[in-house]
Amino acid sequence: MSNLRRREAQPTDAAGLRAFFAAVAAEHGKRPLPFLCIGTDRSTGDSLGPWVGTMLERGGFPLVIGTIESPCDADRLPDVLSSLAPGAPVVAIDACLGRPENIGRYVVAEGPLQPARSVGKAFPPVGTYSVAAVVGAAGPKPYWTLQTTSLHRVLLMAQEIADAIAAAWTGADLNSWRTIRYNSGNS
Repeated sequence: MSNLRRREAQPTDAAGLRAFFAAVAAEHGKRPLPFLCIGTDRSTGDSLGPWVGTMLERGGFPLVIGTIESPCDADRLPDVLSSLAPGAPVVAIDACLGRPENIGRYVVAEGPLQPARSVGKAFPPVGTYSVAAVVGAAGPKPYWTLQTTSLHRVLLMAQEIADAIAAAWTGADLNSWRTIRYNSGNS
């Protein structure tokens, strides 16, 4: 039985984000999980995922897909999704647009997120667990909104996500994670 309550995903703050990751870590006994950090380095608002990935990688987390140096963007995402081991748990992290009152909050779920939905793209849902960070308001010009999103906000939110993950896996032997291989072709 899951420690996480399956329900409709609701926006939460940094404290809720920390509680979410603590429950995910407890559910998996601090076993390694891959973090799929979706986004691009070519759009301020959509760079949140790669920033989180970069912070996690620099913090010693070895199972990170998507960094500023090597983003998991719309061009790369289909190949990445097909390379994930079937049935293996994965944490998906992406930026999203939402209601103005939810900007700066996180939509967390035990379940997948839909990458690029706010800009009208059709990718399959991804993630056993997911975090969608609301970086801007949804509206008629989503690309413009993402391009003009505050970099300061994006970096603060990325740091909150990375900090929540690091706190949840405190005490885990991150070096032991390097021996676990997923079907990504990388070792």
